[in-house]
Amino acid sequence: ANQRHVEAVLKVSYLDVEAIRKRRFKVVVDTVNGAGGLIIPQLLEQLGCDVTTINGEANGRFAHIPEPLPENLTQLSQTVKDNGADVGFAVDPDVDRCAIVDNTGVPIGEEYTLAIATQLVFSKKMGRMVVNMSTSRASEDIAKYFNCMFVRSKVGEINVAEKMKEIDAIIGGEGNGGVILPELHMGRDAPVAIALILQALLEHGGTMAELKASLPRYEMVKLKINISGMDPDEVLKKFAEKYKDQNPDLLDGVKIDFQNSWAHLRKSNTEPIMRVIAEAPTKKQAKELAERFLEEIKSMK
Repeated sequence: ANQRHVEAVLKVSYLDVEAIRKRRFKVVVDTVNGAGGLIIPQLLEQLGCDVTTINGEANGRFAHIPEPLPENLTQLSQTVKDNGADVGFAVDPDVDRCAIVDNTGVPIGEEYTLAIATQLVFSKKMGRMVVNMSTSRASEDIAKYFNCMFVRSKVGEINVAEKMKEIDAIIGGEGNGGVILPELHMGRDAPVAIALILQALLEHGGTMAELKASLPRYEMVKLKINISGMDPDEVLKKFAEKYKDQNPDLLDGVKIDFQNSWAHLRKSNTEPIMRVIAEAPTKKQAKELAERFLEEIKSMK
């Protein structure tokens, strides 16, 4: 089954497999002892890469916290630096999310997996795209640059996939490192994300750090606050009313877009918390925006 999937990925129309093989990328991959331990090195070897695998035992005993967030990728970052690798990839245990570490050992942020894949796809083909409400504006800016239609859905892979089917999108996904390429299938897929990233890196001609620096720059901050004793729907309603001049998007919680930043408030369906996600050109601005909204929630108590 793994080899069948690898062969399907290698047939993806956006890839020049021979050119990737010629480039002989030096790659480090961290599969966190999850299911990716078999398929990811297999794919990379068939793409002609010089592969170093860490935490590659597919035994389900996770070597570190399995979410591919920067704070969990210290070992991958160090190995990329020690090996002088071109790029590092981290996948989650069920291999549908992929995060990237650049050639200097710096995690570029999981939002940028989809952004790089988007740039590659739209540089070759006009089409439509769907992401969820909390996904970075980087992908949106890239879609607009290529005059391609860009739509947001509710959070959740199934919501993205259903919207993609509805509008016949050629790419989509979620900002957590999940890329959906309908040409292959309608689910998030780390192997196809990795293949698209290598193709993008090949075409860019520079380093991974330079490729990341060439993309729209945004930083995201995610906070949450306990709202026990408050009605979450009432809180969201008050925000929608307060910011009505900004035309808030009420598809999934309340999302308020500003000129070069946004904030998204969503209630949890399982616990009394409100999530606040903010994005801005710098980490400091994103943090200030998220904290401002947290303070506004506190003042409603």
